[in-house]
Amino acid sequence: MIYVQYLILATLVVILSIFLSKYVDALDKKTNLSGAFIGGVLLAAVTSLPEFITSLTAIFALNQPNLVQGNVFGSNIFNLTILAGCIILFSRKFKEAYLSKSHLLTSIFTIIIFIICLLGMKFNYSLNLGFLNVSYASIAILVLYIINITKMNDSSSEGSDEEDNVNLTVKQIIFRFILCSILLVIFSMLLTKVTDKLNSELGLGATVGGAIFLGIATSLPELTSSFNLVRLGNFNASFGNVIGSNLFNFTILAIGDIFYSKGNIFSPDKQANNLIIWGIVATTIVIGTLYTKKNQKSSVFLGILIIACYIASILFSL
Repeated sequence: MIYVQYLILATLVVILSIFLSKYVDALDKKTNLSGAFIGGVLLAAVTSLPEFITSLTAIFALNQPNLVQGNVFGSNIFNLTILAGCIILFSRKFKEAYLSKSHLLTSIFTIIIFIICLLGMKFNYSLNLGFLNVSYASIAILVLYIINITKMNDSSSEGSDEEDNVNLTVKQIIFRFILCSILLVIFSMLLTKVTDKLNSELGLGATVGGAIFLGIATSLPELTSSFNLVRLGNFNASFGNVIGSNLFNFTILAIGDIFYSKGNIFSPDKQANNLIIWGIVATTIVIGTLYTKKNQKSSVFLGILIIACYIASILFSL
């Protein structure tokens, strides 16, 4: 029965994500904001809501901080495999697609934050103000995320050159976008509890269980919306959605750390260290795809390497 619940909730998340991706593509055509900014900030934040809600649920309801680490790091690597899948399956579209320069900066920031997380778990230094006990790693993550958003906003005037064939007004699009986002949050909360039961039934550790079941389940919005955006011809927003979601996911760790009163959320964990290392390798390969974009064979090869990184991250974590 629990497997059926997992599949039903996952299906509902997929359906809502399809609608969200359509509304994001519509906003890209209806406004002067670039696909990179809309995908990397707006859609990234919304499709990362499952990670955000499930992580807070893991802290407050389940008291499982390691589940948060597994969720975030596992989701980030799985998100990159989504991008790899888009590159492999739509290599011709990828070759011809326009990609914003901001994607390179976001990817570099992602690698830097991965390293910050490693250092945070190793040294475990915190800022203690009595009423607030937060890791220096969390502070650095939030600062870097804000800097990245401002840099992406600088390029928001690029706009979309595609034909506007959307019948909805901007207000109608925003209303439907918000409604789907709320429903996504509700189903995400339910998905967390079901995943925790699955971990217990299968005897998996919190970190690896979070990386496999929770990481994949909460990445379903990125999976569905990214492939749908590519299908709609908006590779720029799809690329921004994936790497923007990864960067936003790190802020989930930081926020979780702020609210976790029983200690530092960046607790030493070998499985988490393994996920971070493979995450750094996979993100580096993603940067490589930006430079080999015009060569279809090279892009496909790098896409396969990214998928191999995800498989390796799971195998080495078991």
